[in-house]
Amino acid sequence: MVDARLETDDKAAVVDTHAMAKDLQEAYERGKRDGRASHRRHPVFMTLTFIAAVAGVAALGLAAYNGSFGRAGGVIDDHLATAVTQAQPKVQDAASQASKSLHDAAAAAKAKANGSAG
Repeated sequence: MVDARLETDDKAAVVDTHAMAKDLQEAYERGKRDGRASHRRHPVFMTLTFIAAVAGVAALGLAAYNGSFGRAGGVIDDHLATAVTQAQPKVQDAASQASKSLHDAAAAAKAKANGSAG
């Protein structure tokens, strides 16, 4: 009688082990999905982080090339000043063209509205 009970318990234990392994695997997969969902990264934030990292590496490279961070900073400042002086007229020209286009579109809309109303 004891032997029969042990055999039954052994079979039940084997079945429970397989069921437990299956449950454990399902729980593991759910945990992975939940972890991925909670750690989603915003693409804009990741892009800005990447750009900042590249700029930092470039600054370190310039510092190594020029022998000091002070001289590397001067090089960066010179390049930024050049970029600003070259870009400023182009930006102002683009802004004035956009303003003119907006005024022309508003005038055309008023003319169309006056033409269809009268």
